[in-house]
Amino acid sequence: MLRRLLFVLASASLLLATAVQAAEKTNPDLVLLTENFPPYNMAKNGKNFAQDENINGIAVDIVREICKRANVTYSLTLRFPWERIYKLALEKPGYGVFVMARLPDREKLFKWVGPLGPDDWIMLAKADSKIVLESLEQARKYKIGAYKGDAIAETLSKQGMAPIVVLRDQDNAKKLVNGQIDLWATGDPAGRYLARQEGVTGLKTVLRFNSAELYLALNKDVPDEVVARLQAALDELRKEGGVDDIMARYL
Repeated sequence: MLRRLLFVLASASLLLATAVQAAEKTNPDLVLLTENFPPYNMAKNGKNFAQDENINGIAVDIVREICKRANVTYSLTLRFPWERIYKLALEKPGYGVFVMARLPDREKLFKWVGPLGPDDWIMLAKADSKIVLESLEQARKYKIGAYKGDAIAETLSKQGMAPIVVLRDQDNAKKLVNGQIDLWATGDPAGRYLARQEGVTGLKTVLRFNSAELYLALNKDVPDEVVARLQAALDELRKEGGVDDIMARYL
């Protein structure tokens, strides 16, 4: 009888452990969201929905590594459009989104881990364009294409420049060469990478008007201890040269 009781208890313990492991997998510490923003994050099949191992890119590889080092479990989903995943990360406890520019008006809305990489803001023109710019103010008279919901588009709009926005930043590459816009306000290196994906090369930078850093933005309810562990893991990875190694694989 004792042997049978011990067997039942052992079986129950095993079932409980299995259930706990399943629950941990089903309920990760973080629900992370991203978008197609090459070369930082992108779906391997090029579509606007992907999950977990079907997503890659510079920031994706960095986030995976720091979560591993910090012992933080997560799920990862690539969705579209940006405005949707931004809103989810802003409103839902345990959610995060990357990559995001850390702007003053966003500072208090999220908790931040980073930087994951640079994102200079530039104006691109066709190779044969005669446009010469020395300041952002001089771009005001031109038709400027930008990405809806992006920090660049928001900044231009706040300055009264009324950019012509699209739902996919890569669409601006074709619009530029087709003469539908005069300038493309985008990020560097992201804009050039996207243009190459669309078969567009030879674009020239006519203005570099801001330098931003890109981050993982976490909902404000994410525990400070989790944020600190992730930041420490990132700092360690960068010190070891791991961030540079990851970037070198894509650029």
